[in-house]
Amino acid sequence: MFNTLMRKPLWVHLLAGLLVAVFLFLGWLASLNWFTDHGRSAVVPNLAGMKYEDAKSILEKGGFTVEVQDSIYTDTIPPLHVLRQSPESDEIVKSGRLIYLTLSRVVPPEVEMPSLQGQSFRNAEMILRSLDLRVGDTIYRADFARNSVLDQLYRGVPIRPGTKVRKGSLIGLILGNGVGDLDMSVPDLIGMRYAEAKVVLERLGLGVGVLVTEPNFTDTLSGFIQRQVPMPVQGDSIVNRIRTGQLVDLWIGSESARRDSL
Repeated sequence: MFNTLMRKPLWVHLLAGLLVAVFLFLGWLASLNWFTDHGRSAVVPNLAGMKYEDAKSILEKGGFTVEVQDSIYTDTIPPLHVLRQSPESDEIVKSGRLIYLTLSRVVPPEVEMPSLQGQSFRNAEMILRSLDLRVGDTIYRADFARNSVLDQLYRGVPIRPGTKVRKGSLIGLILGNGVGDLDMSVPDLIGMRYAEAKVVLERLGLGVGVLVTEPNFTDTLSGFIQRQVPMPVQGDSIVNRIRTGQLVDLWIGSESARRDSL
């Protein structure tokens, strides 16, 4: 039989080889379609905001496989809910495609409590937000530093900077109300140099309000207080009263005003 085949013309052998190659190629194409699920596709569902178990059930029923890729803390979505997915929703993919999910964390990570004392309320709020902490109750206390943070609280107790707290925790703030509870006589600043008067005001918890100087007068610190509002005494020798945190307006000149002339 082998000798019979060998006696056939060469073109017969070439044709037979070509037919075999074509047959094998067509068989390979058919098997490729079977192995790669060619022509079988599915639309990725929208899973955002779903519970993980519900999202997993929907995907498995749709012929997909599921893998949790990452978990991220957020205080806007409950734990174990879908934050992101890959591929995105409404994409057309092959059936059986692996879908990656990013979930909201069950336990928030910890951060170090910052130091907020002396910060303005707005700055403190921005610092807390940058650390995924939230502003809790705000309590005002008599203090001349208006809206300045006097203390920071966690669960109603003062908390030291550097203490570990969970992200999303509420941090209470004690703020100054701008006016102290200490009542006193208005200090007499007339005739003092401005530098001296400023020290007196700061020591009493008072501040400088409007500052008026003589024309072309530049050396403010060495100038003399010529007038102030409120005055130490008003008509009928009634002593004026002031509270910590309030302001005193000052007029400054190059010459000292005589107290007995006022």
